[in-house]
Amino acid sequence: MGCPGGTALSFLLVFVPVYLHGAWSQEAGPAGQRKPFFERLRRLEEQSLAQESQALALAVNQSQATVQGDLGHLKTWIRKTQRRSRKVDSRLLALGAALRERTQQLTRERKEQAAQREALSSLALDMRALQDTLAHLTGVVQSQGARLDALKEWLPVACPGTTDPARPGLPSQSSLELQGIRQVLRPSPEPLGPPRDFAGRLQGTREPPGPGGQRAWRPESLGEICNVGPALVFPNTSTENVVFLSPGFLSGLRALSVCSWVRTASGHLGTLLSYATAENDNKLVLHGRDSLAPGSIHFVIGDPAFRELPLQPLLDGQWHHVCVIWTSLLGRYWLHVDRRLVATGSRFREGYEIPPGGSLVLGQEQDIVGGGFDGSEAFVGSMAGLAIWDRVLVPGEVSHLATGKEVPPGAILTLANAASIGGFVRRVNCTCLELCP
Repeated sequence: MGCPGGTALSFLLVFVPVYLHGAWSQEAGPAGQRKPFFERLRRLEEQSLAQESQALALAVNQSQATVQGDLGHLKTWIRKTQRRSRKVDSRLLALGAALRERTQQLTRERKEQAAQREALSSLALDMRALQDTLAHLTGVVQSQGARLDALKEWLPVACPGTTDPARPGLPSQSSLELQGIRQVLRPSPEPLGPPRDFAGRLQGTREPPGPGGQRAWRPESLGEICNVGPALVFPNTSTENVVFLSPGFLSGLRALSVCSWVRTASGHLGTLLSYATAENDNKLVLHGRDSLAPGSIHFVIGDPAFRELPLQPLLDGQWHHVCVIWTSLLGRYWLHVDRRLVATGSRFREGYEIPPGGSLVLGQEQDIVGGGFDGSEAFVGSMAGLAIWDRVLVPGEVSHLATGKEVPPGAILTLANAASIGGFVRRVNCTCLELCP
């Protein structure tokens, strides 16, 4: 047996020369001998092209199928999108309708609010006019009450025995007419009889100005006044002389009445009352200073707003009854001395409220809560029967209080609330004012 590698080599050595010889023979021969070769080559190319065409057609068919599937999915998605678009359009239409309705509703509400504001404005104007009328009527009532009290006091002195049998103590119509005739015919009027003096007494203020423009006050004797409670005596201007009232104001005050019997022992009035808070140390003050005119006192509510009140009658060293009344309604205020109306006004702290929670003292003016006292503002004298109400006292109540007949109900603070008495202040109990120091 021979080697297989050697046999193959021998075959190639024999076959290659033969093949080359044939090829050279064909090239050297005519063209007709080469035709079968090209035919086979053409058939091979056609077969190759046919196979490629079939593969290409198959690929095209597959691509078409894929495209058709994608188109089907796209159509399905378009139909879904159209349905969703229609739903969105319907929702947008509904929202547009709701928005138009809401806009119309808001327009109607604005018109209604404008109408309500106009109505409220008109109501406020009506209320303001009503408040003005009420304040005017209140002032008229106060003035008429003071005049009536003066008339009751004067007529028994001027015309003794002329009273109305049906209403003891009141003058009859005939006696009033008779007294008027007597006033006209009398050549030399008595001290209580002159018409000018009578008018001054009815107004409850003071006599006409005397020489130099000074007004002469006529003190009134109210008789013996008893049962006024304890009295506080402030002997000097020491800054330690102070009385704290506790508790202070437990709620805000829109109306206030402060009444007390007062007797001064110095040439000025000093501070009767001071109410201070952390916000303002002059929320409520009744005080006089050396720099003020003698007998003048500042009535302060919410510093710097104040009114200067005339209290010249208190400088005679005698007991006098003082009532200071205020209401936030139109800012009206009244000052009564010995039951007479001596001062009144309006537009003072209108609509204001005195806040609660402050420090309330007697006899000193606070520059800080509970302190900061100044001897020049200290009160020197005596107080008795002091009381504070959170309402407006009417003239009849002031008159009864000044004459010792009756204490109006509802006082929120009195001298019984004196929780701390400092310095040289003395608390004394006396049956009647004339017996109080």
